Amino acid sequence: YAFGHVSGAHINPAVTIPMMITKKIGVKDGIGYILFQIMGAVVATASLVVLFPELGKQVFWGAHGGPSELLNNNLMSGLAVEIILTFFLVTVIFMTAVHKKAPKSVYGAAIGGMIFLLHLVGVPLTGASMNPARSFSPTLFSGDAGLWEVQWLYWVGPIVGGIIAGVVMNYIYVNKAEKEE
Repeated sequence: YAFGHVSGAHINPAVTIPMMITKKIGVKDGIGYILFQIMGAVVATASLVVLFPELGKQVFWGAHGGPSELLNNNLMSGLAVEIILTFFLVTVIFMTAVHKKAPKSVYGAAIGGMIFLLHLVGVPLTGASMNPARSFSPTLFSGDAGLWEVQWLYWVGPIVGGIIAGVVMNYIYVNKAEKEE
């Protein structure tokens, strides 16, 4: 929220990609954002590895291990959950931070609140990634080859969910509001 005026506070490839597709940011900037999102996540996890080597290792520094038993460990169910969770996240982002008529004073609370609610629902199911960079980095440091087998889930699901939400919200609501100005 504090960096919104500088870079749009892009910390998630599943948000940046729909912003590029809907031309809210340029492709060159978007690719740069995504590279720095991944690098930032790697630096953050490396910091956890240094600060909490034994404690963090017990939980693979927050790596996601795929769909839980609540979903019968079914990858397609996990994919659907990640698509739906990220759809709701990106919907709120487009309807608050991107929409010209939305009150800018509350979008941080609206987005943060949505992330909180989505985690309440999604953590028991898939870990509620909604952010490929956030899921990639702990897997990189985990040393667990099994986590790489499900890594695609945490890229495909959030990116697909984000694109669907971004395109739908942009073309139904955001563009309409921009034309009215």
